Formats: sequence, C-alpha cells, structure tokens
Amino acid sequence: MLSFESLLAFVVASVLLALAPGPDNIFVLTQSAMSGLRAGLLVTVGLCTGLIVHTFAVAIGVATLIYASTWAFSLLKFVGAGYLMYLAWQSFRAKPDGVVVGEKIALSDAELYRRGIIMNVTNPKVSIFFLAFLPQFADPARGSVTMQVIALGGLFILVTLIVFAGVAVLASKLNAWFTKSARGQQILNQIAGAVFVALAVKLATAKL
Repeated sequence: MLSFESLLAFVVASVLLALAPGPDNIFVLTQSAMSGLRAGLLVTVGLCTGLIVHTFAVAIGVATLIYASTWAFSLLKFVGAGYLMYLAWQSFRAKPDGVVVGEKIALSDAELYRRGIIMNVTNPKVSIFFLAFLPQFADPARGSVTMQVIALGGLFILVTLIVFAGVAVLASKLNAWFTKSARGQQILNQIAGAVFVALAVKLATAKL
C-alpha cells in the first residue's frame, strides 16, 4: 500500500504530465476538433487502453527489453510513424463533409477507439517513460513492487482519462465553429493532416 504523500505527489505529477503538450493530447485535440466530442472521447479511451498495455509491459519487464534492443525500439516506432502518415493521408484527401473520397462511410466508433490504441501502443517512448516514471513511486518495503507499479499505472490512466476528456470537450467547440462551412472543414482537415505528419516525423526520429 502506497503512502498518502507518495500518492499525492504521483497524482500531481501525472496531471502536469497529462497537460504538457505531447503526441497523445495533441491527437485528442485534433480528433475532437475534426470530428466532435464523441470522437475525442473515443480516441481518449483508446489511448488509455494503450496505457494499460504499457503498464503491464513495465510490470513484467517487457519495457526493459525494448529499451535494451535498438531493433525492437526502431521497429515499433516506424510502425507507429507509418500509421500516423496513413492518418495524414486520410485527412489530406477528406471531403469537406469529413468523409474520405471514394467512400460513403464516416469513421465508426470502433475505428476511432482503435486509432487511440494504435497511436499509443506503437509509441515505444511511452513504455520507456513508464519504466522511468512509475518505479520512482514504488516502495519495496510496502509490498510487491509489481503490484504497486500496476496500481500506479491504473491511477495514471485515470488521471489521463480525466484530463484528456477535458481537452476533448474544449477542442470539440472548435468543431462546431469549423463545421459551419465546407471551407472551414477543409482547412481543419489540412491542419490535421499536417499535425499527423509532424507527429510521424517526431516519432520516426525519436532516439533512446
């Protein structure tokens, strides 16, 4: 069981980290502005699902293997960068009504949720961050470090869910403004595409 002081310090640090500009909250902001609050919340839940994977990766030591293996790190980050470039391509060729050219079906809830998971899981820097961050608040004298890491990961996910949901709510106001005109939607799609490209480049050039 963690001490109250450790839990409080962890929550404060988690809130600040969730608020700091990064790929995940920028992703939530972009999706909410493009497709509305529901889309932003679904992406948020997907991202938080991805954090569950990273939490258990740290708890069982997989993150250590990724950190030690340049090949594994590079493979994962290039898969993630490739997916972001795919999202950029979709945004650049989207119609003003938000539907991809040549298709008649908008993104489903499952697709939005899946986007969040893939975006998060394919970023190896999240596992490495968790590997460096979570154990700092674990105390071997208070029981199983593995269980403490899992508990801390769960608390971090809860904080992230709340903060990112707030980002989604605020960004969705942009959606209402931009979608009043076809021109506004087109501009937003182009901005989103540029953001995805920038995130892809940042991920592809990340180093251990």
